[in-house]
Amino acid sequence: MNGVLVIDKPAGMTSFDVVRQVRRMVNTRRVGHAGTLDPMATGVLPVAIGTATRLIEYLMAGDKSYRATLKLGSATDTQDSEGRVLEEKPWQSVDRATIDAAVENFIGEIEQLPPMYSALKKDGQPLYKLARQGIEVDREPRKVHVKSLTIEEFSAPHLTFTVDCSKGTYVRTLCHDIGKILGCGAHMTDLRRLTCGRFDLAKSHPLQVLQDLSEDGTPLPFLSLAETLADWSELKIDGVTLERLQNGVAPYMEDLTGDKPAAGDKVRIMAAEALVAVARYKPGGHGKRPGDFELLKVFPIVDTE
Repeated sequence: MNGVLVIDKPAGMTSFDVVRQVRRMVNTRRVGHAGTLDPMATGVLPVAIGTATRLIEYLMAGDKSYRATLKLGSATDTQDSEGRVLEEKPWQSVDRATIDAAVENFIGEIEQLPPMYSALKKDGQPLYKLARQGIEVDREPRKVHVKSLTIEEFSAPHLTFTVDCSKGTYVRTLCHDIGKILGCGAHMTDLRRLTCGRFDLAKSHPLQVLQDLSEDGTPLPFLSLAETLADWSELKIDGVTLERLQNGVAPYMEDLTGDKPAAGDKVRIMAAEALVAVARYKPGGHGKRPGDFELLKVFPIVDTE
């Protein structure tokens, strides 16, 4: 069983809780998620099963969008409402004009200090485990890109906004940092992921619906490997060139059909409707190996059905 389930994660579960439940549904351990959501968060969570787990790095690479709500007036150690309040300050002087000016600081490339309550690791130990022991370690700021940040509603002391951002962006840190600039502190009270790469809520399925389908013996709405990367350029392969590819020999562009990609572009190579390889176009070969492509992943045809 191979493919991707796009799940609308419910609140109160970790992303790995979702993985565990999917493992039981499909009766296989080869399951992984593409992009952690905190327990309080809901929304789009792609989950890969079987051979599709080899595509997780590409699923995680896409931009994300979220709708978040923050509360002015207090900062917490987790930067959300599940944490311990560290300080409280008056927020009553904050108005919409002040907020509009503040959020301008968070458009474009910005630096974020990863929160201690995160899954990042220090010497092999997740930061959140250290944080629970009262240990704080030095972290390096990370550059992320915020494409847009739009205020949806301001009903003091709550502020709701949508944000389009690069992978690796911590929205609760964004809430915390907005509160810091406003001078009153803030923490996140709600988070919903609206999109993850090419997947959105319209393509997502509530976890309970999938559980009910599984219990009824109804086929689950898997996306095939090819459908998972449907926004990538497609090249077709067949015959002897396909046989050589299956043995790890990169093809030449002239042996494939489809529009020629730009140098450096990643493409999906298809045999009929099956994804047989993910490759990067490197005309003229790469290193000592022949062919015009760097093969990133090769999939046996039997595994794509």
